Amino acid sequence: MTGRMRMRFLKTMHGWLGVLVLPWVLIIGLTGLYLNHERLVNGLLEGEGYDEAQFDAWPDPKPLSRNDALAFAQGLFPGQEVSVAEDTSYHDRAAAMFEVADTEVIVALATGHYWIKTDFRRVTHAPDGQVLENRVYWGTIFKRLHVRGWLTSTFGTWLSDITAAAMVLFGLSGIVLFLMPRLRRQRNRRQRKAVAA
Repeated sequence: MTGRMRMRFLKTMHGWLGVLVLPWVLIIGLTGLYLNHERLVNGLLEGEGYDEAQFDAWPDPKPLSRNDALAFAQGLFPGQEVSVAEDTSYHDRAAAMFEVADTEVIVALATGHYWIKTDFRRVTHAPDGQVLENRVYWGTIFKRLHVRGWLTSTFGTWLSDITAAAMVLFGLSGIVLFLMPRLRRQRNRRQRKAVAA
């Protein structure tokens, strides 16, 4: 392979690596910005939040026993296995906690308010089912994207590892593409000076 063919191959490889890796470079860059400036980004993305102290003054509370809370959780997810979690407190309130697949159901025993939580969001409900707050866990989303390059664990860290290797190749090929013409010009200048002398 001649020098020109190698350079052409290197330029082509460099260009395609740039195109293929660009989405993950953007994801890693933006999520890295979040990880470095979490408060600033959360201030832009999150609203005020719901004051759960209002639970105590709720006009129509529906207190539940642990067994009632279990039946309630089973009613929310009919036909699915509901397992009881060991925790008995949530946000400083006596609570019954249940797990259904990848979802948690948390019931405030004194008032009947409940939360439905996943890895990425928490929805707060009044005892009658009205949605009081829908909170997205941006930190979890951005950290997963930064570490895995994907939200689920389906691919493990393969996408991130492939992206990292491609970024290394992209950087090395960029260095070669930057230096080779300069080194060639420098060599040609020396040769011209030697011929002229």
